[in-house]
Amino acid sequence: MSVYLPIQQNISLRGYNTFGVEATAHAFLSVTDSSMLPAVRDDAAFGSLPRLVLGCGSNILLTSDFPGLVLHMELRGIAIERQDTRATYIRVAAGENWHQLVLWTLAHGFGGLENLSLIPGSVGAAPIQNIGAYGVEVKDCIESVTAFDFETGKVFTLPKNECAFAYRDSVFKHSLHNRAVILDVTLALRRDWQPNARYAELAEELLAREIKAPTAKDISDAVIAIRHRKLPDPAVVGNAGSFFKNPLVPAAQRDALLQRHPQLVSYAQPDGSYKLAAGWLIDQCGWKGRSAGAAGVYEKQALVLVNRGGASGHQIWQLAQDIRADVMSRFGVQLEAEPVLV
Repeated sequence: MSVYLPIQQNISLRGYNTFGVEATAHAFLSVTDSSMLPAVRDDAAFGSLPRLVLGCGSNILLTSDFPGLVLHMELRGIAIERQDTRATYIRVAAGENWHQLVLWTLAHGFGGLENLSLIPGSVGAAPIQNIGAYGVEVKDCIESVTAFDFETGKVFTLPKNECAFAYRDSVFKHSLHNRAVILDVTLALRRDWQPNARYAELAEELLAREIKAPTAKDISDAVIAIRHRKLPDPAVVGNAGSFFKNPLVPAAQRDALLQRHPQLVSYAQPDGSYKLAAGWLIDQCGWKGRSAGAAGVYEKQALVLVNRGGASGHQIWQLAQDIRADVMSRFGVQLEAEPVLV
């Protein structure tokens, strides 16, 4: 049986990226059913076009029109699959909003995702980036990921240990890039949940609220309050959250930097390396609050690049390049962008 593909052409993507930059897609398909993907693969007119998979568009920077087919993932559904003595397993469709999922788990009494509250984006994008915040990464709660393989035309499921999760990284950025389209994610939320409030800023917020034994909801509320104070609302000011990854450097390089810059913010890693606070590096170079035309750096958080109104993706990218060059010149540290450049 043939599957109807309501493909549109020459569609503006301004409303599909949180930077709010203008770009046009040659072709655009709202994917509301997984059966559409094999139909796209076999379509004579559109199957061979370059593909761009979009969720909420919160981790992308469009620097030009897209000459191929945009697949806007709108698959929906949240279901408790099973429970055992270790965890509750929840299967979530790729098109679900991440923060709304976090709120759903809290409303149903499940802990585990609360530190990841208010991260913009869709559930399908979360494993690709291995999103993380306040001492937690999504890999900590993932059981498996199911995806459609455009190369083989098959649906496959990867268990967590085959997803090659690392800091803001996964197999979906490497061997499965431009090949796999995530359909759903199965989460394992542990029954022996314990609060994770080790991150200093989170611990301070809970202390200010006089909460000594936080619930998952308490932690979520604290994270939301912190993020509201530090980060702009994409609906008001175009942005993609943190634009740069926190760079990882060898201990010797960190020690040398610390001698020259005693206030350097760094975090020891299990492998002996150090993670540097990219926002601190950028701030020290004097970029916080600055603008380059309509592109700028957010006044409250130097990690966030913003569209102050009418900026092109190219202008935002040029600002990012200028910041990277400045940080490299002063600290000898290479910054890497988080958003996908298109």
